[in-house]
Amino acid sequence: MNFTEPEERIALRKAVRELGKSYGHEYYLGKARSGGKTKELWDEAGRLGYLGVAVPEEFGGGGAGIGDLAAVCEELCATGTPLLLMVVSPAICATVIARYGTEDQKKKWLPGFATGQVRMAFAITEPDAGSNSHRITTTAQRDGGGWILNGRKVFISGVDEADAVLVVGRTEDAKTGKLKPALFIVPTDTPGFEYREIDMDLVSADKQFGLFLDNVKLPGDALVGEEDAAIAQLFAGLNPERIMGASFSLGIARYALDKGVAYAKERQVWGTPIGTHQGLAHPLAQVKIELELAKLMTQKAATLYDAGDDFGAGEAANMAKYAGAEVAIRAVDQAVQTHGGNGLASEYGLGTLLAAVRLGRIAPVSREIVLNFVGQHSLGLPKSY
Repeated sequence: MNFTEPEERIALRKAVRELGKSYGHEYYLGKARSGGKTKELWDEAGRLGYLGVAVPEEFGGGGAGIGDLAAVCEELCATGTPLLLMVVSPAICATVIARYGTEDQKKKWLPGFATGQVRMAFAITEPDAGSNSHRITTTAQRDGGGWILNGRKVFISGVDEADAVLVVGRTEDAKTGKLKPALFIVPTDTPGFEYREIDMDLVSADKQFGLFLDNVKLPGDALVGEEDAAIAQLFAGLNPERIMGASFSLGIARYALDKGVAYAKERQVWGTPIGTHQGLAHPLAQVKIELELAKLMTQKAATLYDAGDDFGAGEAANMAKYAGAEVAIRAVDQAVQTHGGNGLASEYGLGTLLAAVRLGRIAPVSREIVLNFVGQHSLGLPKSY
């Protein structure tokens, strides 16, 4: 086992970090507060190949793994320029299509993912089916050679920027009459497809939406891959989602920790930097330790996933997502505490992160569901639900 990253990824991190710094947190906040989008940063990252590092080379991508894409996500977040759609579009959607899509689907969508020109949202959560995805009621019925899709989705990120949405629905098994999951690519301009923004108490350039699918007619090739392989396809996307979610949290934790440490070195009270006081130094040191531990688990999850060990990756990805969310909350809270009143002043760029990092305990999978998974699958405890 190697605990150091290859030179290529280290170089990738450095290049992405320079790109993020060239925009900076002020750029991101300006877009978020004004209702704007981080289009310029996304487009440049796409042109430079950073968004497509995990897309197969034959379709114009870098041919690397989820670990490299996660590194891109982490570095952008660490410079205060998070791109939430990275967790969804190139990680979930491009991965699912690359692994399970038909050749025509790959040719149609993957080159756009490689350059960042294609943005695709992912829709699984429903009003009555949050963590319990087995209760999904969005259904797809055959309509000649095509499909008709009906249902609702909630808390779907980035639909207003997306060209299409990868929708998790259900089809009826002709033999048993039972519903089984299936994935459909739905262009956002399809008749019957509507979305409405959900008001959130978050300062973010990425918005959340509710989806309404009312007799949405789709061609036969909207179905991703094989109808009977949907469970495998679904988890092929959810593991990268958790790895990317962990990396997203790690990047924000690094941003907050850097701000807190810099302030602790510069701010002087009674003639000495406040960082000399253990009451501030020790909590910052604890954040650093927890950050490095969470980063190692994230790298383990990515390594297992790229090696094709989906179950092992699932366990590690859940743990990484849990650890990343927890350290991000601690990092932001301690950075604010280190700054004192300045921690909530707009010019210091920390106050808006308080709510943002709290989201990591909820999405893309809640802390409690992760604990359920670890209890049942890692510890062998009886199923509690």
